[in-house]
Amino acid sequence: MHSNEVRLKQTFLRNEYPCSGKWNIPIVKRQPIVSDVKLIACSDTKSKEEYNRECGVHFFVDDYRFEHIYDNPQKSLRKYSQYKFLLTPDYSLYADMPLWRQIENIAKNRWCGAYWQSHGLTVYPTVSWGLAPTYDFCFDGVEQNAVVAIGMIGCKKNKTGFMRGYDAMLERLNPETIICFGTPFAEMRGNIIPVDYFSSRKAVR
Repeated sequence: MHSNEVRLKQTFLRNEYPCSGKWNIPIVKRQPIVSDVKLIACSDTKSKEEYNRECGVHFFVDDYRFEHIYDNPQKSLRKYSQYKFLLTPDYSLYADMPLWRQIENIAKNRWCGAYWQSHGLTVYPTVSWGLAPTYDFCFDGVEQNAVVAIGMIGCKKNKTGFMRGYDAMLERLNPETIICFGTPFAEMRGNIIPVDYFSSRKAVR
């Protein structure tokens, strides 16, 4: 096998990073919190950024806007490396989605984070959950006492279910800091840094 073929094979091996849990989910390493947390949507990023380099990139948008990142990770690496930090892609965990698809989406979330970190970028894992069965894998690949991110979009429709998962996250991960995209519920415990949707849109020019 030629050296170029070997490098290409190594690039696309999906189990090349340290893993955790029953399903060997790639680990996103714990990194310290940056100062002055601001966010911009992945769909608002640019190949040549002028104004928003001090922002972190979030993926709390429709999956189709960032599906290509896992499929072709090198393509967007240069663009995302312009920004201060990245949150891992928030692949959906719909209740009617087969469980294997939900496991796969958590693995893709973490793999992208591990890939970016391997290229020297600051990355915080986005943690999401679905129904109770997802608790068996949805917190894997996240180290204890890490900075994590969560999104509040749509959570008000099922506050009870959201809070059940949130409390499970606190118990399993004991996160140091929680970057919260959206307005947190009053009941949410922890060291929370809220970032609202409108402030993330103001960053765009």
